[in-house]
Amino acid sequence: MDKLKMQSPNLVDANIDKIAALFPNCITEDRDENGRVRRVVDFDQLRQELSDNLVEGPQERYTLTWPGKNEAILTANAPIAKTLRPSEEESVDFENTRNLFIEGDNLDVLKLLQETYLNKVKLIYIDPPYNTGNDFIYEDDFAENTEAFLQRSNQKDAEGNRLVANTEANGRFHSDWLTMIYPRLKLARTLLCEDGVIFISVDDNEVHNLRKVCDEIFGGTNFIATVIWQKVFAPKNSARHFSEDHDYIVVYARNAETWTPNMMARTPEMEARYGNLDDDPRGPWASDNLTARNFYGAGTYAITCPSGRVIAGPPSGRYWAISKLKFDELDRDRRIWWGTDGNNMPRLKRFLSDVKGGKVPQTLWTCTEVGHTQEAKKELVSLVEFPNSEVVFNTPKPTRLIRRILQLTTKPGEHAEIVLDFFAGTGTTMDAVFRQNAEDGGNRQCILVQLPEPLAGADNGSLQTIADITKERLRRAGKKIKQENPIITQKLDTGFRVFKVDTSNMKDVYYTPDELQQGNLDLFKNHIKPDRSPEDLLFQVFIDWGLDLTLPIAKETIDSKTVFLVDSNALIACFDSGINEKLVKKLATHKPLRVVFRDDAFGSDSVKINVEQIFKLLSPGTEVKSI
Repeated sequence: MDKLKMQSPNLVDANIDKIAALFPNCITEDRDENGRVRRVVDFDQLRQELSDNLVEGPQERYTLTWPGKNEAILTANAPIAKTLRPSEEESVDFENTRNLFIEGDNLDVLKLLQETYLNKVKLIYIDPPYNTGNDFIYEDDFAENTEAFLQRSNQKDAEGNRLVANTEANGRFHSDWLTMIYPRLKLARTLLCEDGVIFISVDDNEVHNLRKVCDEIFGGTNFIATVIWQKVFAPKNSARHFSEDHDYIVVYARNAETWTPNMMARTPEMEARYGNLDDDPRGPWASDNLTARNFYGAGTYAITCPSGRVIAGPPSGRYWAISKLKFDELDRDRRIWWGTDGNNMPRLKRFLSDVKGGKVPQTLWTCTEVGHTQEAKKELVSLVEFPNSEVVFNTPKPTRLIRRILQLTTKPGEHAEIVLDFFAGTGTTMDAVFRQNAEDGGNRQCILVQLPEPLAGADNGSLQTIADITKERLRRAGKKIKQENPIITQKLDTGFRVFKVDTSNMKDVYYTPDELQQGNLDLFKNHIKPDRSPEDLLFQVFIDWGLDLTLPIAKETIDSKTVFLVDSNALIACFDSGINEKLVKKLATHKPLRVVFRDDAFGSDSVKINVEQIFKLLSPGTEVKSI
């Protein structure tokens, strides 16, 4: 019986497989520092394969590099042996919700989500640290190889002890920020669907570096725009040089050829520009200029007004924008406006019914349109009772800003589009998703990730970390939105499943069996850590098999064993001991797509051997594995 690997995929191996498929002659072997043979890429040969002339050595080229870039690439590709543990008591509507809140380092989370959400996310919005010297927390250990990284990730006593602030005194100021953001964006790109898009908030400190990093990761041709958001409504007179009134939002598509923004809703001011001075049955219209500056050979003819006045031609230096034949055709169709007395310079009537259903989005977003930081702060304070003023965030994002992004990138409909924010902060993104779904009846799903960073100045109350603030805000925001929208309360999803990143459910020996010694074999009979519940094991199976973490779960007792039935028959899992053939046959009658047991849970070796044969006979389409 095959075992689940119980760790995130090794992206290095996957990348080597892709290169091997294209250039098999570029794959060779060498020995690592321990003398073991491994498969590697012959980069000199690969460079030659990708060049139309002889490659003799490194050449100058346009590239972005910094101290730590290679370590950042290694960090992105290295597998981890971690898991997500459910916290039902902190969740809201755990059984039914399709939203997720994940507490932990977002680099770990992005790796754990790779198989489940690969190419499935429609929108990623992130508001990463701006690198201002006191807001930047990162994992300060990149100088290690893949094996060392994997081993360290299994050491629980090292959990969370490598977080440091990136201050001005740090000699690698920009380099550390780049090393932090690079692997996260690299992993995020793989989660975007083909028509997906990422919006990244940033300020002047790193916008130039962010553009270069995104050009490398997403491709320069997939750059969409840099939006300027007016984040304050009044100048700061205390500013040393200029009052910084704006932030940037950098936008990249997974594929700019397939992604287009939704049109923005027309405003009342735009509608007011249309009237119907001649009671045209086609409805309101606005007049438009019929001349152009560019030379047009067929655009120099004379015309006669309905009043009888002859206009010899267009104004000096301009040309009619259409030919005489087209002009006469439009005039017969009453699409030319001559003024109320029929004596004016002709103009083209453009009907409101003919224009697009909205307006093209622009790159300047004012605070009157999408909110400002003070509005965002008021929203947050209205929902969360902070222990003191030191804990309140000074620069959160307003929900109106995120809703503008949602309106441009997602649509309501039967297909649930996934929104991801892996720098969740106070949870504005999920709050905005709740509000937008309430407004247009959408069923967008949201995934938030937030590091449980301790709050400065927090007391011993319930709000000890940023993640605590996020969860509390979402609980209250969801309740408030449902109260404000009683008609759609039944179908509006304002819940979220809480998960927390932790070390693997498997004991370290599961990943390093070479450390076993004959004298202590009895200590490792049970390869699962004693503090882990069946629910912990179930969700690690979800991750390993790439199952949606929001699938409905039913728990039943069959032959005195606890059995999990996931999404009807997507997965059946039983982690109790003493599994016998009678139980196995009952589970096979459900004809699940997948079934999983603990490797040491079978009543006898013969039962373990017969499990696969029973399913082949009763449910041949079932994939059987163990942990």
